[in-house]
Amino acid sequence: MIILLLFGSLTFIMALGMPVAFSFLLVDLIAMYFVIGSNAPLQLIASIFDSLTKFTLTPIPFFILMGEILFHSGLAKRLLSAIDSLLGRLPGRLAVLSIISGTIFASLSGSVVANTVLLGSLLLPDMLERGYDRRFAIGSIMASGSLTMMMPHSTLIIIFATIAMIPVGSLLIAGLIPGLIIASLYFIYTVGRCIHNPSLAPKPKCVENSITESVLVMFFRDVLPLLAIIIGTILVISLGVATPTEAAALGAFFSVILVAIYGKLSKDVVKKSTSTTIYISAMLLFIMAGSAGFSQVLAFSGASQGLLGAVLGMNLSPSMVIISMLIIVFFIAMFMEESAIIMVTTPIFMPVILAMHVNPIWFGVLMLMMLEKGLITPPAGLLLYVAKGIAPKEITTWDIWMSTIPYVLCILVAIILVFFYPQLATILILKSV
Repeated sequence: MIILLLFGSLTFIMALGMPVAFSFLLVDLIAMYFVIGSNAPLQLIASIFDSLTKFTLTPIPFFILMGEILFHSGLAKRLLSAIDSLLGRLPGRLAVLSIISGTIFASLSGSVVANTVLLGSLLLPDMLERGYDRRFAIGSIMASGSLTMMMPHSTLIIIFATIAMIPVGSLLIAGLIPGLIIASLYFIYTVGRCIHNPSLAPKPKCVENSITESVLVMFFRDVLPLLAIIIGTILVISLGVATPTEAAALGAFFSVILVAIYGKLSKDVVKKSTSTTIYISAMLLFIMAGSAGFSQVLAFSGASQGLLGAVLGMNLSPSMVIISMLIIVFFIAMFMEESAIIMVTTPIFMPVILAMHVNPIWFGVLMLMMLEKGLITPPAGLLLYVAKGIAPKEITTWDIWMSTIPYVLCILVAIILVFFYPQLATILILKSV
């Protein structure tokens, strides 16, 4: 009853339009007053302090800065141009470009919104001008932006790992193969559909037939340095050479050096990159603060232990419990923002998962994949609103909703694969610190 009351109150307050972070803090304060008493404000402050002074959260601003400095400097646009030249006459070239670029950008920046806006602003007008089907075009942009959820450097992975109290480095690396599986399914669907129905993505009038010397120069100049930063940060984490914080700091440092080498490190670029980094980091940390109080309420009220005893008393298999949890997240993600879902469900789910001796890394990957599905699921998926903001007026809300269906199915196929083959989520975890 306590869990239902907390969840219902939180949902109601957020439905009124209050920001996620402040919704959590308000519910926490009221609930703590009834559970703890007059010391509730002091207890809430102590919980916030403990939650925000964790070393595991420090990669967040570095990963965000790494992506922002590359975006504002224009190196991301050069990367797009280079990959575009390499794709040649591939069916649905711009949609495929969106997926490949989205996968790379997802490994450079932890913000799903920033990546979606970047891809949409750069590619969507060109796709519509060349006669691409509007649903096909906007759907590929949103799907590509959603890839940020699973790829290393995802801020939501760091938040989930911190709340679930599992190694951040392990979860960052564990999401790589499932993220690439989703990207591959997007790629197969996009190319296959364009081959079956070429009218969805008309071929450009003039396309290079072969990889010329200039294209190779673009690859080594504009693509390879960014790939080196991505691969380098992933390797130092997976091999245990550096902590996620150290790897994130190195990634941000070398991104700044790379921008300087290209002569793009201006005062304006630094100002925009740092201000955006501060804004996004502060927003995420406010949400973390609200989550800390929520966990405290569950612990002090006995709700967590009560739920744990009830679930274990049902004698359900671990697989059935996990499926039930994923189904709950499947429906919640249609109406609630992903960070809020992590804050609400993780303190409730993780004690059950640990008591059943389920690999928490594998479960975390499944949860994050389901949350990625939520980013593009009607009616309230976050990227649906982002897409509406960047799309021209002729693309309706209904077009945006319908465009996501194939990509939602791709994610569900990937979830099934990882569910039945857990090694897809754990094989890369060599040694994380």
